[in-house]
Amino acid sequence: MAATPRKNKTARRILAAGAGLVTVGALVAAMPSAGAAGDRFGGGHGHGHDKGKGRLVDVQLLSFNDLHGNLEPPTGSSGRLTHLNEDGTTRTIEGVGGVEYLATHLRQAREGSRYSITAAAGDMIGASPLVSGLFHDEPTIEALNRLDLDVTSVGNHEFDEGARELARMQNGGCHPTEGCFEKGKKFRGADFPYLAANVTNEKTGRPLLDPYFVWERNGVRIGFIGVTLEGTADIVSAEGIKGLKFGDEVETINKYAKVLERKGVKSIVALLHEGGLPASGAYNYDCDSPGPGNGISGPIVDIAKNVSPQVDALVTGHTHQAYACTIPDPAGKPRTVTSAASFGRLYTDTTLTYDRRTNDIVRTAVASANHVVTRDVKPARDMSKLIERWRTLAAPIANRPVGHIAADIENPIDAYEKPLGDLIADAQLEGMAPAGKGGAQLALMNPGGIRAPLSHKASGAEGDGVVTYGEAYTVQPFTNMMTAVDLTGAQLVTALQQQVSGPNQAAPKILQVSKGFTYTLDMTKTGADRVVVSSVRLNGEPIDPAKTYRVAMNEFLSGGGDGFTVLKEHRNKLVGASDLDMFTAYLAAHSSASAPLPVPAADRITVVK
Repeated sequence: MAATPRKNKTARRILAAGAGLVTVGALVAAMPSAGAAGDRFGGGHGHGHDKGKGRLVDVQLLSFNDLHGNLEPPTGSSGRLTHLNEDGTTRTIEGVGGVEYLATHLRQAREGSRYSITAAAGDMIGASPLVSGLFHDEPTIEALNRLDLDVTSVGNHEFDEGARELARMQNGGCHPTEGCFEKGKKFRGADFPYLAANVTNEKTGRPLLDPYFVWERNGVRIGFIGVTLEGTADIVSAEGIKGLKFGDEVETINKYAKVLERKGVKSIVALLHEGGLPASGAYNYDCDSPGPGNGISGPIVDIAKNVSPQVDALVTGHTHQAYACTIPDPAGKPRTVTSAASFGRLYTDTTLTYDRRTNDIVRTAVASANHVVTRDVKPARDMSKLIERWRTLAAPIANRPVGHIAADIENPIDAYEKPLGDLIADAQLEGMAPAGKGGAQLALMNPGGIRAPLSHKASGAEGDGVVTYGEAYTVQPFTNMMTAVDLTGAQLVTALQQQVSGPNQAAPKILQVSKGFTYTLDMTKTGADRVVVSSVRLNGEPIDPAKTYRVAMNEFLSGGGDGFTVLKEHRNKLVGASDLDMFTAYLAAHSSASAPLPVPAADRITVVK
C-alpha cells in the first residue's frame, strides 16, 4: 500500500480558511469539525522499505522537544548535559546540540530502519535565539522541514505571537507587517502537521488545529494525538489566545484515542507538551529505579497514570528534563514516557514493535533511550547553509557589541537564584527607578523568561567577553514591555508564597529579585510556609504588609503569568521600555573592555534545604 504524499499541504491544513480573518474566534469558527480534520491520513517520509511480511515489525520513533529555535549550537549551560557514571558519580558533557548536528544524528539513526517516524512534543519555536527569532521563527520551520519531522504537538510557546501567527507557521505566507524576509522568496510554512487536540474554540468546541495524525506505510498505521498543557493560558499573553480554551490533557487524549480506535487505528502515541521532574538531572538517569516511574515526579505522573491503555507511548516536554521511564497505565501495565531535555541536545530513539495481526503495539517490547547530540559528527551541509543564510541576514543587528563581562554569567536550571537573574532584575530596577519612569523600588523577573546564559567565550569575531546584541536577545527574546506597579507589602509576600504553592508547589518558579530585596526560602517546609515571612526585607527594612511599594516587572508577570495571580491585583501601572532594551542599556552603562561586568554573587535569597 503506497503512502499518501506528505507534501500535499491542502489535504490537511485546516487553518488556511482563517488566514484573512480578524479575530481568533472567527478563525476557529471557520474551521471544520474534529471529525473532518481527523479523516485526513498522512504518509511517512518512507525511510527504508518493507522487505518482508512477518507478523512483527519494528517501527523506529525518533523524538525530541523544546527546540526553541536553537539552530546554532547553544552555549554555556544551555549546551551542556550531565552524565551519570556507573559508580554513581557524574560528569559534565560540554558542547552538545545544534541543528546541524541533530540532523546528522537523526539521519544516521534512520539508516537501516525499514519504518522510521520523527515526532516532536512542542515548543519547536518561541523564545528563540536571534538568528531565528528576528525572523519570527521562519528559519526554524524551514530547518524542521529539512529534518524530515513528520508531526509535532503544539507547545505553549507556539502561541507566543498568537494563534494567527501559528496559522502562518503552518500554512506559510510572508509576515503580515514585516513582509518577506528574503527577496523573491515566500515562506512556505511547515511540511508537517501541528496537532492541538485540546485547543478549541470556546463557543463551538472545535479544535484550532488537527487533533490527530495517522502515519501509514505498507499497512503499518500509527496514530498520533497532540496536546499542549492545560495551563497554557496562564503562561502566554492573553491577547493572542482570545476565544480559545485549553482543555484537560487526559480527557482529550482519551477522547481521540477512542476516535482512532473506531477508525481501526490501534497503535497510538500521545505527543504531550507537559512533563515531569526526574530525581536526577543526568540525562541517562534510570527513573525506573527502584520501581517503574518511581524516580520521577511532576504533572506527567498523574497524566500518564490516567491516559487510556489504548495509548502505547507518551512523548512529552515542557520541563526541559531528560527521561525515558515506564509509568503504569490505568490497567497497571508499564508504558514508556519520554522527554529529550531541550534545545536539540538530545533525541530519543524508541522501538515500537507493531503486530500486523492485531494492528497494535506489543507493549512489552517497547524500548526507549536518550542519545546525546554530540558535535563530533560531520555537520549536515544543508543545515549549515541554512544557518549561514539567515545569520548573514541577521548580522548587521546581531553583531553589534552592547557590553562586556568578566566571566560566564550562568542561568542554571536547578538553581533557585541565578546570577543572570540578579543581573536582569537589577537592569529592570535601574530602568524603572527614575521618578518619571515609574519610581520602582524593586524588580521581579520570572525565571522562565531567561532563556540562555551569557558566555564569556566569543560566539563570533567580537572577541571574548564581548556581549553582542544577538547574545542579549538570546537571553531575553520575548521583548516584553516593562511595567511599574503599586503592590502592598502583603501582596508582595503573597507573590513570594505563590512561587512555591498552588500550581507552583510541585515545580517552584522562583522569581529573580533586584539588589536590596532579600528573604529566606525554607525548602524543608511545604507550600506557602516555605517563605519565611519575617525575613522579607527591602534595603534591610522589614516589609510592611500595609505599605505600598512600587515594583518593576514585565507585562507577562503583571498580567498574572506563571501562576502569580496576586500580581494582577496591582494598581497605578506605568508602561516603560522593553526588557531587552533595559538589559542592553544596563550592560552598556555598567561595563567596558577595561572594566567588564563581574558575575553577580546570587546572595539575595537564602535557601534552607
